[in-house]
Amino acid sequence: MSRTSMPSSPAPAPAPAPLGVPVFPPLRVRGGQNRLRRAVRRRRRALAAGLAVAAAVLTASGAHGSGRPDPGAAGVAGPGAHGPVAPRPARKAAAVEVVSAPVRIADAETVRLLRPGDRVDVIAAADSPSGGASPARVVASGARVTDVPRPRGPSSDEGALVVLSVPRATATTLAGAGATSRLVVTWC
Repeated sequence: MSRTSMPSSPAPAPAPAPLGVPVFPPLRVRGGQNRLRRAVRRRRRALAAGLAVAAAVLTASGAHGSGRPDPGAAGVAGPGAHGPVAPRPARKAAAVEVVSAPVRIADAETVRLLRPGDRVDVIAAADSPSGGASPARVVASGARVTDVPRPRGPSSDEGALVVLSVPRATATTLAGAGATSRLVVTWC
């Protein structure tokens, strides 16, 4: 009997030589000591921002901060009351719309002294046809100066322009007084 040879499988290739991992210096993370301090600081800022928003909301809503019940509120009896208190009619806050009103002031030199944010009273004095001056009257009281535009040309006897922040009704009065009277300002 003869021995049959079996086909032999090819010899496996030798394994590659192991590669060494290069030596790296240790990693040093900067600010690791202050990480907790930064986290606490961020949390404080977030808390402060949240409290500021809450205060603004409470202020806008008109909430009372005393924590005590309002004795005039509906259904709350005041001291010595014998029974329910009639509800107080709700007061509507008068919505005052503030507008910007350009006003020409007779004395240009006075206007040059004004700065945005100043509070002024506007006074009107009408010239009477007989040559005498009529009594002066206050047209706007405590108006806030929002802008003092620069004059475009050389100064003239027309005065100077100033922009005031006033309620809408006062702006109407200022416009009417500016058409018929000379306007001057005084600081509040």
